[in-house]
Amino acid sequence: MPYEWSSEPPHHDPDWQLSLWPYRSLLRKDFVLFMGATATLVSLPLITLLGTVILWGLLPFFLLMLWGLWTALNISYKRGEVLEELTVDETTAHLTRHNPKGDTQEWEAKRYWVTVHLHPKGGPVENYITLRGGDREVEIGAFLDAGERLALYDDLKRALRA
Repeated sequence: MPYEWSSEPPHHDPDWQLSLWPYRSLLRKDFVLFMGATATLVSLPLITLLGTVILWGLLPFFLLMLWGLWTALNISYKRGEVLEELTVDETTAHLTRHNPKGDTQEWEAKRYWVTVHLHPKGGPVENYITLRGGDREVEIGAFLDAGERLALYDDLKRALRA
């Protein structure tokens, strides 16, 4: 699961923290291996053209393809650099979201009034989870898949009840 509790739920300790992040199917070291393997496989047909003028005609397109692939994967990787941290103590619940561009969004409410809501349909994603407390309602874990959001919803309900 791409989220981690400071201690396993249900919590017997009133103070706990939950950290959530998007799932990464391609780690940075795997990114380098993928780019190397792609460059190698695509350049194999070019070996037969060594010493010909045709190689110089195809080489810019080969380099453009590698640059485009690298740029697209890098942009995708940077957009996924999101971290949400929910910190709960005896009196307050505090949610901090660190966005990919470096800005931070924060929400805080009295713990007693915080409720977890599941929106199976009608939200931006299936099984959309929100926290409501005070005068605001905020999303949590929208980048998780539908099954992970269901598990998170159950865990959050149990943890906030404790």
